[in-house]
Amino acid sequence: MLLRQLDESRARLTITVDDRPLQAFAGETIAACLLSNGVTFTRLTPGGARRAPYCLMGACFECTMTVDGRTNVQTCLRLAEDGMVVERTRTP
Repeated sequence: MLLRQLDESRARLTITVDDRPLQAFAGETIAACLLSNGVTFTRLTPGGARRAPYCLMGACFECTMTVDGRTNVQTCLRLAEDGMVVERTRTP
C-alpha cells in the first residue's frame, strides 16, 4: 500500500533512513513518511520477525526506531525534521 499526500504544497524536507535519503513533508510524522516512501518495516524482533507502524497513535510501540541516536522512539508520534537520521532497530 502506498500512501499519497493530500496537500503537496507543504515544505519538503529530507530525512535519512538506514543511509537512504527520503523525502518528507513539514508537519508529517516519521511513520507517515516511511509509509508514503514504501518502507515496509521499522524493526526486527529477537526472532527476526519484521514489525511496522500499526496503530499510528502511540499505543502499540510497533513503530519504534532509533532517531538521531535515541533508541525506542515511537515514529508515529515524532514529527520528521530536516536532516534527521533514522535507523531500524535490530533487537538482539
